[in-house]
Amino acid sequence: MLSVEQTEMLTRVGPGTPMGDLLRRYWTPILLQEELPEPDCPPVRVRIFCEDLVAFRDSEGRLGLVEELCAHRQTSLFFGRNEEGGLRCAYHGWKYDVAGNCIDMPTESPESNFKDKVKLISYEVRDGGGLIWAYLGPREFMPPELPQFRFMDVPEEHRLHTKYLRECNFAQAIDGGIDSVHTNFLHAGLDRYRKTDAYKERIKGSTDLDLLYRTADDAPKFMTKRTDYGLLVGARRNLEAENKYYWRFNHFLMPFYSMTPRGGGGHAFVPIDDYNCWSFNLSSKVDRPYTEEERERQLAGIAMDHDLAGGVNMHGGLIPGTYRTVRNRDNDFLIDRTMQKEVNFTGLAGTGIQDSMAQVTMGAIANRTREHLGVTDIAIIQARRLMLGQAIDLQEGIEPAEPHTPEAYSVVGVQFVEEKDVTFDECIERQRPRLYAELGS
Repeated sequence: MLSVEQTEMLTRVGPGTPMGDLLRRYWTPILLQEELPEPDCPPVRVRIFCEDLVAFRDSEGRLGLVEELCAHRQTSLFFGRNEEGGLRCAYHGWKYDVAGNCIDMPTESPESNFKDKVKLISYEVRDGGGLIWAYLGPREFMPPELPQFRFMDVPEEHRLHTKYLRECNFAQAIDGGIDSVHTNFLHAGLDRYRKTDAYKERIKGSTDLDLLYRTADDAPKFMTKRTDYGLLVGARRNLEAENKYYWRFNHFLMPFYSMTPRGGGGHAFVPIDDYNCWSFNLSSKVDRPYTEEERERQLAGIAMDHDLAGGVNMHGGLIPGTYRTVRNRDNDFLIDRTMQKEVNFTGLAGTGIQDSMAQVTMGAIANRTREHLGVTDIAIIQARRLMLGQAIDLQEGIEPAEPHTPEAYSVVGVQFVEEKDVTFDECIERQRPRLYAELGS
C-alpha cells in the first residue's frame, strides 16, 4: 500500500505539483485529430492537468492551445470566432493568434500599442498519428520529436482511435491497464472460467493464445524489466498438461500508456484533473486498412466477445455531443444482474465498460492506504515506484530520459507459449524480433 503522502504525490497533477511537473515533460495526446479537422473549424475546450484551455486550428491550419479566458474581461474563448488567422473573443472582439499574442484590439484607438502588451498563456501543439499533441512543460526541455508509436507512421485508413471519459484519477486507469490477472475474472465469461465442454468445443481449433490459455492459471507469476520506455511486464501462466508456460508481455510506457498483446496500439490515460481522465484507445493495422464494418462497430462501441453471441456493446455508446459513455456511474453502468448470474462475472458486456466499473467505483481517488497488494500486483508496484521516483528526481533537477527516446515507444505486446526451462530474460531475447517487428492485423 502507499502512504497518504505517496498517494498525494501520485495522483495530484495540477501546476506546481511533483507529478504535474513530471507529466508536463512529455508530449501528451489531448484530442483526436477529428476534433479539429480543418482550418477555421470551431475551437474545442481542453482541460488537461487541471488547466482550462482552448484549442483551435487557424486559417493556415496551424494549431494553437491557449488559456480559455480572454485577457480583457475573462470571457471564454470557446465561444470565440475562429477567423482570418486567429480566435476573436465574442465579447469585445479582441483577437489572438496560435501563440497567444493579441493581434487585434478593435476597442482601442488605432495608434494604441496596448495589444502588443497582451499575451495569453500558450503551449506547443502538433499533429501526429491521428492525434493532436501538446507540450505543457518548460520550452527549454521540450522533446524535439513525438513518441514513435507504431500507429504514428501507418496510413490514416489503417488507424482507428477513440476516446471516452473515465471518471477517476489517471493512476487508477494505469493500474488496470498493466494488470493482466484481472482479465481472468473481470473480462471472463462464466463458460470460459468454468472451462465447460461447450466452451472447449467453441474454441476448438482457435489460434488465439489468449482465448485458449488466459484462464489456464488464475494465479500467474508476474515479472518486470526496466526498459528505456518504462516497464516490460511478463505474466506467466502454468500449462500443466503441456508442461509449458503461456507468457503474456504487456508494456507500461511512461507516463500514462499501456499496451497489451491484443490490437495494434494501446491505451493512453491522460489526466484531465485529479478526478477524471481521458481513456484514448489507440489502434492500428500495419498490413491493411480497417473495413467499414470494423469502423462502424468500433465507433458505435461494439466489439466481438467470444463468450457472448454476436456483437456486444463495449460502453453503451456515447452520450450525443460528448465523450461520456451512456453506461456510467450515475446509472450503475446499467448492470444486468441476470447476465451476471448466467453469462459473466460482471453483468456488463464489453471490456471497456467492465474496466470503467472496476476503476471508477474505487472512488475518484482510491484510498491506497487501505490496499492489500498481493504477488500478482508486482507490475503495479513497480510502475508506481517508477512514476514516483521520476517525480522526486525531477524535483531534485534530474530530468526524465523517456521523453527524449521517442524511438523506444515503437514496441508491441506479444503472447507466446514456451518451454518451462526458458527464463524470463531468455524469453525477452527470443521475442525481441516480435516485440519490435511490424505488427499485422
